Amino acid sequence: MESHQRKQIAVLTMSTTAFTVCFAVWVMFSIVGIPIKTGLELSDTQFGLLAATPILTGSLIRLPLGMWTDKYGGRIVFTILMLSTIIPIWLIAEATRYWHFIVLGLFVGVAGGSFSVGIAYCGRWFSAERKGLAMGIFGAGNAGAAITKFVAPSLVVAYGWQMVPKVYAVAMAVTVVFFWFFTHSDPSHKVGSHVTVREQLSALKDIRVWKYCQYYSIVFGGYVALSLWLTKYYISEYGFGIQTAALIAAIFVLPSGVIRALGGWLSDKFGAHTVTWWVMWTSCISLFFLSYPQTRVVIRTLEGEMALNIGLNAWVFTILLFIVGIAWGFGKASVFKYIGDEYPKNIGVISGIVGLVGGLGGFIFPILFGMLVDITGINSSIFMLLFAITCWSLIWMYTTEVRGVKSLKLIASTGNEAAEEEKWRNREGTERQREAGLRQTL
Repeated sequence: MESHQRKQIAVLTMSTTAFTVCFAVWVMFSIVGIPIKTGLELSDTQFGLLAATPILTGSLIRLPLGMWTDKYGGRIVFTILMLSTIIPIWLIAEATRYWHFIVLGLFVGVAGGSFSVGIAYCGRWFSAERKGLAMGIFGAGNAGAAITKFVAPSLVVAYGWQMVPKVYAVAMAVTVVFFWFFTHSDPSHKVGSHVTVREQLSALKDIRVWKYCQYYSIVFGGYVALSLWLTKYYISEYGFGIQTAALIAAIFVLPSGVIRALGGWLSDKFGAHTVTWWVMWTSCISLFFLSYPQTRVVIRTLEGEMALNIGLNAWVFTILLFIVGIAWGFGKASVFKYIGDEYPKNIGVISGIVGLVGGLGGFIFPILFGMLVDITGINSSIFMLLFAITCWSLIWMYTTEVRGVKSLKLIASTGNEAAEEEKWRNREGTERQREAGLRQTL
């Protein structure tokens, strides 16, 4: 019989591997969508919808998947989920019309729901002291987006875009087999059958859950959206080819996925609030500079006109993007550290809610990106949107956590002062009673 520690390692390793494959499938249209866009002559908004369609399904299904994981166990739910995606992935290679891709994308998007299954499945195998690290390691499966950046462009150039879904379908089938045979179940991790759906969904009344949804919509939703959009951004803004653009985009995608494990460790050590606070500030500053559009300024001088080109070149842009990716990698872990600390008994439901909203950010943002670019003609307008949302997250965090903590401390200190004053008054009253009694005696 395997020891508990070996089971922990097996579950975490296979779950992370499975999530990596699922995530690579989930963002597949970020690469294959580019030749499809050219072949079908799609607008930027249509491309955004195509790339984001799998994100919609993967987001909406996260809540029920989290609830099922709590109720039936992560092993069986994860296995069925992966099995259900194999045929739709393969059929993408046979699609010829825009609506074909949209419909199949909805079915393939189920792979994105694997996050709420795996995070609850892995989280229950570890103690509170190690939960943040374990959940961070599992979340590093986000790096599957980087695998798509590395693998898919090469397949597109060598064999055509149709080869990508065929290879991914085979990879998913192999992953299912290995996952089933090398993972374990623990009946004690399931919630009792007496717990109703209504009781599970009562978490929606908790304002803290919605606050964590807001945080996650930027650190995860923004990450997914940029993973889908960046290859196209580099092609249209800087004129790179698809392979070069995808490779440079991986500088953002890969570290942001892998660094999540370190974010989990930092959250265990310094607390979820501290890590998330600095994540938001770092993101806000970097996104401010990324928002600045390519600008040409003409200055009249005594010797004639002088033109200045102001804007970020590809390398400065990539460095700032790398910083944002690292920050968001930490943030994806720290948000779920909040959940692990505050909702240890129903991680599946809460992670499903937060993951759903965060995933919806990954669905809505690419569509908004396309609309903004179509309307303004400015590529960097996508970062203006992300900057505004990050500012809102900072304001919400300050008013509820930073200023809220200060207010509680002030109330506590005021309460202590009032208690001391009451003690002094009681003591003074006692002394007066003694004096009155002494006078009556005399």
